[in-house]
Amino acid sequence: MRYLTFALTKGRLALQTLQLLEKVGIRCEEMKDKNTRKLIFVNEEKKLKFFLSKGPDVPTYVEYGAADVGVSGKDIIMEENRKIYEVLDLKFGACRMCVCGPAQAAEMLRHHERIRVATKYPRIARDYFHNEKHQTVELIKLNGSVELAPIVGLSEVIVDIVETGSTLRENGLTVLEEICPLSARVVVNQVSMRLEYDRIREIVNALKEEIGREE
Repeated sequence: MRYLTFALTKGRLALQTLQLLEKVGIRCEEMKDKNTRKLIFVNEEKKLKFFLSKGPDVPTYVEYGAADVGVSGKDIIMEENRKIYEVLDLKFGACRMCVCGPAQAAEMLRHHERIRVATKYPRIARDYFHNEKHQTVELIKLNGSVELAPIVGLSEVIVDIVETGSTLRENGLTVLEEICPLSARVVVNQVSMRLEYDRIREIVNALKEEIGREE
């Protein structure tokens, strides 16, 4: 039996994923060693391998088959737009993708004015404004704190993830429109889904049942 390889998003998502996997009988004690320098972690009993990756790289590893299964935020899946199967909503890491800005920018959105939009997520922003709202906008890609953009006049609004909204409020900004809800999702390589369907489906079903019990 070949190993099934999992790519997990570093940080809180990985911790929450591992906790959920343990509840369905899948453990990886090696990953609990905070001092380890290992990159690949193994569960020999169930023939599983795990590795940690930055969020935007998880869908890439899965698309190209370096990982059979991945756990990534829905925002990353949408932005990367890789050829992978999204098979399960894990329900944690919940937040929203929103259009945000000063309250007066709401009128510009309502009247479909040509505006500048700063974002870390140009694909998601483009799809929302061009295909859903049919509004012409100029997209500005940023990598840092996008909340700064409307404050200093770089853009009229931003497209970004909103959890509590406290950062927005502290900077005089508000949610103007909601694009979509977000959470952690399980994604699967297309070839792996065919070759290892039974094993992958067994794990996914076990996770789904556990999530159902917790809701």
